Amino acid sequence: MRRDTGFPRIDAENDFQRARRNQVLSRLAAWLRREPDDVNITLPFHEVVEALGMLSERRLGLRTIRLDSIVGSVDRTRDFDRRFRPTSARVRERWQRLAAAQRRGEPIPPIDVYRVGDLHFVQDGHHRVSVAHALGLEVIDAYVTEVVTRITAHGIRHRGDLIVKDYRRLFLERVPLTGQARAAVVLSEPWDYAALGEHVEAWGFRLMQDEGAFLDRATVARRWYEEEYVPVVAMLRQADLVGERTETEAYLWVAGERYRLIRTHRWDTGVIDTLRSRR
Repeated sequence: MRRDTGFPRIDAENDFQRARRNQVLSRLAAWLRREPDDVNITLPFHEVVEALGMLSERRLGLRTIRLDSIVGSVDRTRDFDRRFRPTSARVRERWQRLAAAQRRGEPIPPIDVYRVGDLHFVQDGHHRVSVAHALGLEVIDAYVTEVVTRITAHGIRHRGDLIVKDYRRLFLERVPLTGQARAAVVLSEPWDYAALGEHVEAWGFRLMQDEGAFLDRATVARRWYEEEYVPVVAMLRQADLVGERTETEAYLWVAGERYRLIRTHRWDTGVIDTLRSRR
């Protein structure tokens, strides 16, 4: 519970000590819960953009953004944690100066951020974001530059999620699905995207052999989704073989089992019955 003295300098010192204490307690709680080491690490902007694949950027100008949408940094990932609490005492002097000014009623100058999806990454203004969090503010003014990427930032919670995003981006380069098909094909493990990419390319090779014609990647991706993926997933749902997995995970598992057990690429009731009996 915060108790103010009415003296901005002293209250700012207390604010900093409270923020540092909360940061240490948060690290301890994460360790006791055995959470991943990166759960409280500020997301690095360049790694996020590299994983998602940058297409373009544009300046949006001055906007008001929510503080809880700021999850990362361009170059200051070590000084603050995911909630922008200071991780050491080396930022104390500047931090307390800004906090005292805010307590005297001075406005917080706008920060500079990059926007990726609905996430924001600080380019300039890390201390201002940290002070705003400590003082219980919910929004902050920022000059925003929007970055457009090949795949969305949706689902990124901590640094480990970037591996899955990176493999998904590579998969979609190999299998350029669009629209509903792109949204429907979802995997949890990064290596599964590599395995599925190999599977789709092999399916496309057999299709070209059967038809005696060359098909580009976009055509193979569309036909695989429409002629293979959708019918098979429908069969798996009817046979109650999806379970707690995503539909794509169920498809990938059963596609591998189909060939390993039956040595065929056909889909019929016999295949489903065999796979159900060995589940």
